[in-house]
Amino acid sequence: MNEMTELERFRSDVPELDLTDVRAEEHRLMSAMRDEAAEHGRSAGQRVSGRTRRAVRLRIGLAAGLGVAAAAAGAIVVDAGGEPGAPPVVHTMPVASVQVLKRAADHAARSSELHPRPGQFLVFDSRTMDTVESNSGGRQERYLDRQERKIWLPVDGDATHGVLQSRTLEPKPYPGWPIPAEARQNVGRSSLSKAADFDDRAEHLRNDYAYLSRLPADPPKMYEHLYIGLGTGPAADATAWQNVGGMLTEAYMPRAQRAALFRAAASIHGVTTVGRAVDAAGRTGVAVTLNPPGSGVREEYIFDDKTYEFLGRRSVVTNAEKAGAPVGSVLTNSAQLKVSVADRPPAVN
Repeated sequence: MNEMTELERFRSDVPELDLTDVRAEEHRLMSAMRDEAAEHGRSAGQRVSGRTRRAVRLRIGLAAGLGVAAAAAGAIVVDAGGEPGAPPVVHTMPVASVQVLKRAADHAARSSELHPRPGQFLVFDSRTMDTVESNSGGRQERYLDRQERKIWLPVDGDATHGVLQSRTLEPKPYPGWPIPAEARQNVGRSSLSKAADFDDRAEHLRNDYAYLSRLPADPPKMYEHLYIGLGTGPAADATAWQNVGGMLTEAYMPRAQRAALFRAAASIHGVTTVGRAVDAAGRTGVAVTLNPPGSGVREEYIFDDKTYEFLGRRSVVTNAEKAGAPVGSVLTNSAQLKVSVADRPPAVN
């Protein structure tokens, strides 16, 4: 597919742009390229190496090639952590996705925020639905487990110091499977336990407030954070998209970092808007998603269609054969209902 055919296809998929948004995206693109050129241009005696000159020429060529495309889509130039002297990665951003996530970023930047102190706990109230698979007595069973959750997570520590309170709700059938008797055994019962027995996440995957509040409030640098150790390609994009969810689900960050996260998420290749979506609490919003090739399931993040506040996430079947369920089936779902601060969690016996 040549460049003009690709551009025409791209234009046909997106709504008409607001001129202010176009200029803003062009400004961000050019600013990022100027910053990159300046950084690579610094060397002893203010000389630029041949390798750097080639990188700068490549960036200029990319800018020229994207000049027309910027009218149909925004673009962002970032250093995705490659080898020294390597050219930056350029991602085009589908306009529909940019608009939803841009508005979510704008909302985050204006919203009130919590100011938890070291030693305190962030409290997340949510409702969830997850796929459960079991093999009891040689019989395979599947169903959708539903829970009401309240979790206390330390502001400046790992999840092993947290506490989880949960109540089992009436399960739902996994598409095409009957609900087993065991799925209803604990309906209506509540439990209180440690949030986790261990927390061995890599440093860059932490999502406690103390760590998230130190992340950059600059979208290109936040984008780099999402891609730490991932490189490029569809698998890297899918993992980066999952990393976005890890920073939104039962996690809280200051509004500056939250706004940067939404703008960075808009530049992940393959992100699109899927329109109407319903979270686990029955609230309707608009969702943005990424559909990893070969997975048969897309991961959606749902936002209120008026305030653009994050509501929750869900996974939806896109390939019946790969997922083992009809297209459109919702296999996981969550709703973030409330976030608050507490001095301490309840005691676990």
